[in-house]
Amino acid sequence: VIDFQLLCTLNPYIGSLHAGYVLDTLAGWKIRREEIDLVASHGQTVFHAPRSRHSSDFYPDATLQIGDGDHIAVRTGIITVSDFRQKHIAAGGEGAPLAVYGDFLLFSSPAEDRILLNLGGIANFTYLPASLDPAEVFTTDTGPANTLMDAYCRSYAGRPYDHDGALAARGTPNFPLLQRLLEDDFFRQPIPKSTGPELFNMQYLEKAQQDTDTRDIAPEDMLATLAHLTARSVTEAIAGSVPAGNKKTLYVSGGGANNPFLCSLIQDGLGKIPLEPVSRLGIPADAKEAVLFAVLANEAVAAPVPALQGKYGVPAISLGKISFPG
Repeated sequence: VIDFQLLCTLNPYIGSLHAGYVLDTLAGWKIRREEIDLVASHGQTVFHAPRSRHSSDFYPDATLQIGDGDHIAVRTGIITVSDFRQKHIAAGGEGAPLAVYGDFLLFSSPAEDRILLNLGGIANFTYLPASLDPAEVFTTDTGPANTLMDAYCRSYAGRPYDHDGALAARGTPNFPLLQRLLEDDFFRQPIPKSTGPELFNMQYLEKAQQDTDTRDIAPEDMLATLAHLTARSVTEAIAGSVPAGNKKTLYVSGGGANNPFLCSLIQDGLGKIPLEPVSRLGIPADAKEAVLFAVLANEAVAAPVPALQGKYGVPAISLGKISFPG
């Protein structure tokens, strides 16, 4: 049941809360707010509903983030760019993933094809060809990264997440359960596509356990199975979409980049494509997504023309809504 009053009040509350984080961070770094050009705020996703999820021809793709940018701008005194995903949907996308715009500007290289993999709650990657041809650039979600493993840890393992993948590394994957998880329609949809915890959640997992009579599986075996699910869905999506031929490197970021067990499974599935941390490109793995949204904010305010018209209809647009302090 949706509490509309709570949803309504959370929108300004989260904006003001995030503004406080900005001010506290600036104070901690001894930076005056006058030195900051822009705040980029993604907000808190409430729900992500692409057509592939709601299955309605009448309603468009949809997503909702809260944490109003006006509240951030007024409290901080800094121009704020927020609500990045709506323009993407209005221009024909699904509102996700958005990393492709910053990836293209920051990480394209004529020396090699690059695959920029982000392992956050959901896994997604951007393909950047060595040709630097924006018409060949694309991005897609591949399925769950950490969201299922973290949810399982909170529910059954008494911890917020599997630190370093240590529990999963001690386990044995249950292949009937893994196969049942991979039978979800999402994995058969063509790219580009997007998803979220609205699909990949404990209900999805528990239904698969019921179907395969694996409800008594040990925690370490479940986490091993879920790590294999992430690795399989990532590597199969890459193998099925990234052109063969050129020298390639995969650069990984997000919380999953700190999980050596998961990264080893992905490396095994990649074959000869080396896996490297995105820090090799000059940005810490945990900071990449924040950097990319800062780039999107700068593009919204300062770019003369949109930077990208990619493959599979990646919209050539600027993203975000601009809020002024006064």
